Amino acid sequence: MAYLLVVVLNKTEKVNKILQRFLEADVRGATIIDSIGMGRTLIPEINTFATILEVFNVGRSRYPENKTIFTIIREEKTLKDAQRVVNEELDNFKEPGTGIMFVVPVTEFTGLAPSLKEEEESLKEHKKIKKET
Repeated sequence: MAYLLVVVLNKTEKVNKILQRFLEADVRGATIIDSIGMGRTLIPEINTFATILEVFNVGRSRYPENKTIFTIIREEKTLKDAQRVVNEELDNFKEPGTGIMFVVPVTEFTGLAPSLKEEEESLKEHKKIKKET
């Protein structure tokens, strides 16, 4: 079975570090999109209280936008490694408003890049065939 790992990051400055560490965990690709949360969309544009909160950086401007990372992962071990990376980088989501992470089972997919292990095996096989010819 494969898995869809979705991470919504309110701390957008963490996205590059997470993606770099995903490579170390053998996550071979991800899609990142800009997104805006429901709370940000529903708050009225002009509100005295909201303006005061913004000044102290605790209101809607605290996280004006976020990034959503989508990645398909084939193996459970790689999934667990990727989740560990996110949890480490985001301090296990302890701070309110950090974001959210969830996993959805995937029954079918096409076009996923090979894992490092599969890539190494493919290269070895290719070299073996080349030597035989």
